[in-house]
Amino acid sequence: MRLPACLFTLLAAAGLARSADAGRPNLLWFIVDDMSANLSCYGERLIQTPHLDRLAREGTRFSRAFTTAPVCSPCRSAFITGMYQTSIGAHHHRSGRGELKIQLPDGVEPIPARLRRAGYHTAIGSGLPDAGRGGQAKAGRKAAAALGKTDYNFEWDPAMYDGPDWANRRPGQPFFMQVQLAGGKLRGGTDEAAKRLAERAAAELGGATDPERVILPPYYPRDPVLLRDWAAYLDAVRFTDQHVGRVLARLEAEGELERTLVIFTTDHGISHARGKQFLYDEGTHVPFIVRGPGVPRGAVRDDLVELIDLVPVSLAAAGVPLPAGLQGRNVLAAGYQPRPFAFAARDRCDETVERLRSVRTERYLYIRNFLPQRPHLQPNAYKDGKSILQTLRSLHAAGRLDPLASELLFRSVRPAEELYELTTDRWQVRNLAAAPAHRGELERLRVRLDQWMRETGDLGPEAEAMYNSDMRVYAGDRGGKEGGRDTLIANIAQMKRWAAEGR
Repeated sequence: MRLPACLFTLLAAAGLARSADAGRPNLLWFIVDDMSANLSCYGERLIQTPHLDRLAREGTRFSRAFTTAPVCSPCRSAFITGMYQTSIGAHHHRSGRGELKIQLPDGVEPIPARLRRAGYHTAIGSGLPDAGRGGQAKAGRKAAAALGKTDYNFEWDPAMYDGPDWANRRPGQPFFMQVQLAGGKLRGGTDEAAKRLAERAAAELGGATDPERVILPPYYPRDPVLLRDWAAYLDAVRFTDQHVGRVLARLEAEGELERTLVIFTTDHGISHARGKQFLYDEGTHVPFIVRGPGVPRGAVRDDLVELIDLVPVSLAAAGVPLPAGLQGRNVLAAGYQPRPFAFAARDRCDETVERLRSVRTERYLYIRNFLPQRPHLQPNAYKDGKSILQTLRSLHAAGRLDPLASELLFRSVRPAEELYELTTDRWQVRNLAAAPAHRGELERLRVRLDQWMRETGDLGPEAEAMYNSDMRVYAGDRGGKEGGRDTLIANIAQMKRWAAEGR
């Protein structure tokens, strides 16, 4: 029997599509909230992360990977587009949420939209049909259908995601899956929440991390609240590792693991007084592990990587042409030349106005403070609602912090420039910007940062109208959350007073 020509064409096209699909890998990103590289494969000794160690053993681990923004929405806006957040106007945290919106520049597009047009099933969720992003059971049909965390600062089309999971793709269709995990947010923001996570770890992981064994950065006091918080954070890392193991087991059971490019990373470092929201390694250094077809096994790379490299690595693996002007780089490309510099920026976070920029080499970190007349720990309702910040402020007020902690955390003004030599100063506590022996490096990095800002079109401070637009949303949404509405409104007024004073 002869088939109608139109049906023959459709069948042939379907066959070609299946043939093309068979040659393209799945793409799976693990994106974790608020977590530094505290994995045993990165040298953490107090806990073990066997599933992430396996990823590193069977793939390539990057030792010097950095976020381009140390807070959720700017960095997520950056890595989903492959562009610096400062270039696309998405650099102020939770911006464009009011009546004034942010549109992406022409030619800039989130990677899910590009991959969906290329035939991929695009999904964002927990990677486990029966669990949420915290690893616990989902409650109800609505929760099961909910997309994972996006938090983009620009306007985007929800249709770029086909759903929360890859299970509903057509047979043989490759998928792009973002597994969004709570990570460091599992420990909550209060001492009571940290204690509850310890109880959960004891029940589900066979034991909780002992706070007395925790090793803190040298500028944090060994106060019981801070020790319990850091121990809970390490247990959050253990829960994250467990979740990753369950997703990998699912891929194996479905016969998909060996045809899936898996990338594990986090959006930024631990939420703490010198971590999240700041450009020191505690806030910007992230794990970055890649496993999959063609990826060297058991390799460790020490060259500089930025989170915006997620897009070109993934598009190249999918056989999708890289768009013109993309700022991320395919660090897995044949003949790739490592970048000599990595850049990062911090701008407004919630109601708190700030402007920081940094450039690093393998040896040095240079930070520029554009608002040096403001304190390091400006008022911020979100962070000041956390027990660790309340404890630090209380200890400082009582004169019970050592000189290093007082200087780094509670100085009323900051130097306009900071320079750290990373091989001898792991925690960036010795500012060498005024040291004559390092003047040449200071000047070189100062010039290079200026050049990067010009070349990438850094859009700089937020317009007052946009700030006001978003603060109306913040003030309306805050309610009884961290710090409360009254604190938020007082902080907004403080920001405006400082700006009027030229600070």
